[in-house]
Order: sequence, then C-alpha cells, then structure tokens
Amino acid sequence: MKRLIFDDEHRWFEESVREFVRRELIPRREEIRAQRGIDRDLWLRAGEHGFLGLGVPTDYGGAGVDDFRFNAILGEQLARAGMAYASCFGIHTDVVAPYLLELTTAEQRDRWLPRFCAGDLLTAIGMTEPEAGSDLAGLRTTAVAAGGDWILNGAKTFITNGMSADLVIVAARTDGGARGRGITLFAVEREMSGFSRGRKLAKVGQHEADTAELFFDGVRVPAANVIGEVDGGFAHMMDRLTQERLSSACANLAHAAGAVETTLAYVRTRNAFGRPIGTFQNSRFLLADLVTRLDVTQAFVDRCLMDHVERCLTPVDAAKAKWWTAEVQNAALDACVQLHGGYGFMEEYDVARAWADARVTKIWAGSNEIMKEIIGRGLGLGDPRPVS
Repeated sequence: MKRLIFDDEHRWFEESVREFVRRELIPRREEIRAQRGIDRDLWLRAGEHGFLGLGVPTDYGGAGVDDFRFNAILGEQLARAGMAYASCFGIHTDVVAPYLLELTTAEQRDRWLPRFCAGDLLTAIGMTEPEAGSDLAGLRTTAVAAGGDWILNGAKTFITNGMSADLVIVAARTDGGARGRGITLFAVEREMSGFSRGRKLAKVGQHEADTAELFFDGVRVPAANVIGEVDGGFAHMMDRLTQERLSSACANLAHAAGAVETTLAYVRTRNAFGRPIGTFQNSRFLLADLVTRLDVTQAFVDRCLMDHVERCLTPVDAAKAKWWTAEVQNAALDACVQLHGGYGFMEEYDVARAWADARVTKIWAGSNEIMKEIIGRGLGLGDPRPVS
C-alpha cells in the first residue's frame, strides 16, 4: 500500500540509507554477528553520511533536520537488514539524542554533540537494572552528593551498546525518600574510575548488537555531567519514552515486512506435491492475512509518525503503536518460519534469524503488558500510580 507521508526528499534519503546498508553492513554481517558488535569504523561511516545527528543543529555537526520521518526511514531500512542494527543505531539517534539536545547546557552540547554526530562518541542509556525493568521508579542505583560531585553506585543490565559506548546516560536515585521524584540522570564517560563493564550478554537473537552489564563502584561524576534537573530524571525519561516507542514501532513493522517479502519469494519457488507451496490455499490465506495486518498497522503507525512530527503524539497512542506492532511482527515471523518448513528453523536462513531477533520487541521499551496498562489508564481505568 502506498505510503503518503513521504515526499521526494524523504525518498532520496531512503535510497541513501539503503545504499549504506547494501555497501557497508550486508557484506560484513557474518563478521558482525560473530563478534556480537558493530565495528567502530561503521559508526564513523554512518557519521560521514550524516545519519547519526539527523535532528542535531548543523552548528554541532548534525544534519539540522527537525523531521522525525527521516529517523523513521533510517530505522526501517536498518531493521530490514537486521533488527539489531535498528536497535543499536536507534538507541544513539532516537533515544539518547533528545536527552543531549533538550536537557543539556551549552557547554555540554559543545562537549558532546559534535563527536556524537561524527560517530566518535558512541552512546547508550542505562535505565534497566537486575531488579528494575519496566518499573523505572523502582531502580536502586544511587548517587550521593559529595562536594561539587556525585558518587555513583549500582548496576545496569541489558544495555544496548553497553560494551562500546563512550558515554552512558545513567538513571540513579538521588532522593531515597521518593520513588519517581528522586531520580537524576548522569552522563557517565568511559574513562571514569569505578565504571566497568561486565560480560557481553549471550542473547537468543540480535547477535549483531553488543548488549552488556554495567557496574558503578564509587564512580565520581562531576556536577557538569548532570543531565537535566536534579531529582527530575523520572519526568525526563517519561517525556522521551513516547519517541522511543514510536521508533520501536517503525522498526518492528519494517522488520516484519522484510520477512514477509522474503517468504513470498520463497513460497513461489519452493515445491511440494508437484507445485509451489504458495499455490496452496492455506499459504494464500495466511499470506493474505499477514499483508493485510501489515498494511493496516502501517496506516496507524504513519498517523502516529505524523502526529509526532506535529508535536501532538500522545503517550497512549505511542503505547498502542509499540505493543501492537510487536504483536504483529512476532505473529508474522512465526508464520514465515512455518511456511519455510524445516529450513525456517535453520540459523543460516534469514527468516530464522529474524524470528529470534523479533521476540524481545514485546519486552523492551516497556513490556507489552505495561503498554496495555498505559492505554487502560488512558481510558480512566485502574491504579492511579504512575507507570513507565
């Protein structure tokens, strides 16, 4: 179905991203999977293409494009190559970027943004902890004021770009008596004493992504590295989760669409009982169902995308987009594996990798259960306490 939200400039940009994927990522995909991380030179190449600072003003080396449709295009094309690419680059461009743009001082922007846009400064965000995932207000990492600095102690887990990041935005508790109101954000830099990385986590899917545990043992963070307001971190995170969830929704849907296209090509050539399996009624009906779900869902996501461009996307609609695309994506991938038969369970087949890569999308960026809770409360129902 033709998408009506893009103009020629968007389509030219899409072709540029597609060419970057074809030339830079695809030839090295097995190497990237094996090492469980994207090489620094590929980040630098992305920076040279202007992909890493789309919404960053040109004064800081960014593209100066205040239009999230370009971010969506980048995420969609990366997701078609592999969900982990959309995840790693998206954390940097869609998740961390708003914090560094909107909550920083002029000095902090001068210090970080030019390198951020160039790919010299890779970033991550440390929200999730071993005992606090969707419940962000329940995190246990602490920061205690010490003179003009802060002393940070605690741990984070499941951190995308965790091993490679040069700067991590870390959420820590600075007021032990409050839940959501007592959290502050800190920029923890690679060389800070007491900051260490644990193991590179062995995941079921998304092997291209470096995902790590982070540890903070008496890390002294200067006041100049506080991001936003002291004790205002929970509100800062809530305000920016809408964009993160929209970014996830765009990637989820593109990832599923790519797998369905691969499967359509497969069922046209794979024969059983003397004819292509795509000619059997079950195959036709199943694929008809999948492409309908994708088209209908794309229409809703595109409306959300335009609302975000127009600064009116609500957290409730972002939650709808995030959980529903994850459901559609996972159902589509399961069907694609089934249509591939035994080959769909072989790791060398793209559809098998995509199936494993998709499962986490129902968990991250707020679990689908939390998304339904947000939607339900938006209907005026349920517990009045805040959720993330």
